[in-house]
Amino acid sequence: MPFIRIWIHYVWSTKNQEPVLTDRFRYPLFEHIKQNALVKKIYLDGLNGYHDHVHCLLSSGSDQTLEKTAQLIKGESSFWFNNKSSFDTSKLEWQDEYFAVSVGQSQLDTVRAYIDNQPSHHQRKTFAEEYREFISKYGFK
Repeated sequence: MPFIRIWIHYVWSTKNQEPVLTDRFRYPLFEHIKQNALVKKIYLDGLNGYHDHVHCLLSSGSDQTLEKTAQLIKGESSFWFNNKSSFDTSKLEWQDEYFAVSVGQSQLDTVRAYIDNQPSHHQRKTFAEEYREFISKYGFK
């Protein structure tokens, strides 16, 4: 068995950045994502977000590509959410795009704190502003 620990900071949003992830829905959804990650052998170190997006810090299994990991988390979670009868709200759809950037061992605590503080962070800054910063910071075009 290989021993692998490559940290990835994933960020993705709801379709059209719709604010579907209210407090009522966000926390049960995040708990479900955590449980599903365990089953899929995805080591999920941190998970949080706000009304229109999600951040997570993870290390996937040796046979999981970035794309497959995103699919295992995003696809399964929206399916679960949309079939949950107690969630009488609009459907949850994820935007196809996502950010995935590597995180060095020395930056783990900084990224963990950033993810943990998402709700208070977004009292000061919108996801659209954060999105533009990610594009600039990581040189995405």
